[in-house]
Amino acid sequence: MDVTLENPFLGAEGVRLDSLVLISQAKGQSSVPTTIGPFLCCISRVKPSLHGLTLLFIRKAHCGRRRASSDGFCFNLWRSVIVEWFSHLVNSINGVLWNVFLILLLCGAGIYFTILTRGVQFRKFKQSFRSTFGSITFSGKKASEKEGMTSFQSLITSVSAQIGTGNLAGVATAMVSGGPGAVFWMWVSAILGMATIYAEATLAQRYKTNVNGTLVGGPAYYIRAAIKGPAGRAVAAVFAVLIIFALGFMGNMVQANSVGGAMEAAFGVPSEFVGGGLALISLLVFLGGVKRIVAVAEKVVPFMAVFFTAASLVVIFINFRNILPAFYDIFVGAFYPQAVLGGVLGVSVQQAVRFGIARGLFTHEAGMGSTPHAHALARVKNPCEQGLVAMMGVFIDTIVLLPLTVLAILTSGVLGSTNAKGEFVTGIELTQAAYSQVFGHFGYVIIAVCVFFFAFATIMGWYFFGLANVKYLFGKKAVPLYAVLVSVFVGIGCALKVDLVWSLADLFNGLMVIPNILALILLGGVVAKLTKSWENGEVYSPDSEQD
Repeated sequence: MDVTLENPFLGAEGVRLDSLVLISQAKGQSSVPTTIGPFLCCISRVKPSLHGLTLLFIRKAHCGRRRASSDGFCFNLWRSVIVEWFSHLVNSINGVLWNVFLILLLCGAGIYFTILTRGVQFRKFKQSFRSTFGSITFSGKKASEKEGMTSFQSLITSVSAQIGTGNLAGVATAMVSGGPGAVFWMWVSAILGMATIYAEATLAQRYKTNVNGTLVGGPAYYIRAAIKGPAGRAVAAVFAVLIIFALGFMGNMVQANSVGGAMEAAFGVPSEFVGGGLALISLLVFLGGVKRIVAVAEKVVPFMAVFFTAASLVVIFINFRNILPAFYDIFVGAFYPQAVLGGVLGVSVQQAVRFGIARGLFTHEAGMGSTPHAHALARVKNPCEQGLVAMMGVFIDTIVLLPLTVLAILTSGVLGSTNAKGEFVTGIELTQAAYSQVFGHFGYVIIAVCVFFFAFATIMGWYFFGLANVKYLFGKKAVPLYAVLVSVFVGIGCALKVDLVWSLADLFNGLMVIPNILALILLGGVVAKLTKSWENGEVYSPDSEQD
């Protein structure tokens, strides 16, 4: 009998309890009376929510009858049941957060700030481009904790976090789950997100401060400005804890795991060795502080962007005849997904919208409260100037670089292909399949290199964002310990995938959005006044009463 214990709390979707009894009896471990077993199975079928408790009852009875010989077995089973129950709880919360609540919250915030700023992402796009790329210099003043960094350095630091493995694997998953039309909705989320991140960066600049000779800023500081008194301090502290775990620890485990898998697939290097090397490199960068993080990001991000763009364009140009059909699939699939790919994916408009917007929001991070930590440290004359630069980060990530993966997959015709088990190929495997159509096995090498640089850049960015909140909560004395802990998590994550950690990373990412968006909306009037004052040519003074 081939039975898998996938989830003992999902009723018919999990393991059948009568099968569990038979398995236990076959192993000589069960002492559940035959009258109780079927009875409990009936309970679990009538009331699936009691399924987990039923399983606990069966094993508790077993432990009572055979305690002397099976204490270890019982302990492991109880532990597995608790972990499974907690995993199911976390996944259920994530389903509510990411499928409904956060989509409405983040899109609503994007619409609100688009109206409030009179479409700043459209009106000021040309100026945003000019502010970002018009004064690039790689030999300017270096970043420091006391004086911050240049506007371009802050953008590079934030983009290094935004351009992660989601641009390689996340978009592929979104297209399998929501069809090619999901890409259209990812672009919609990016356009709305440009207004949200403008507000984030502007407020991060407005409420940055100097603590013991160190320039600091980020959501924790504008949350306290939005919510006065002890309540504000409590909400800011909750946000700080959430982002430390979401990005610094668990998020970086997720990024590192992608590196381990890609390197093992392309070069045959065991993920344990990759994890050790990546952890050591990360620690060396972390211990160098803001100066070293920015210096590495300045070199890694442009290189990885050029390398990835060149490889993607080769795939797209070789399949140039499929470029127009690819755009047809994207735009038609956004509203009528059954009309593309022969309807093989079987997705609906609702799924296209849900997966597209959710994946887009997770990719460009607008509204999540992560990138303002970098934008707060930029040296600019007016907070709104950094808001424009921040908008360009979302544009580069989701409108420029992300379509390269999209077109490579669509033009190569691999979307909708299945593996040996008859399942749709998805995630990083789908991206590798697209590039291997042109480059053969070397396509796996290309993706492995891209994954390494994309993930490593994100690890640096997320460490930096978590670092700002560690300093906020505990001061500088906790920095060395935080650096070591993150490096350890990177090494473990590279070699070991724990589904619960992945789910918790999604949960903490989702929860930290709530206090951030709440503060942004409460400070919407400040954003509007700062924008109006800046557009009228008024000189900004941090001590003025412009808000």
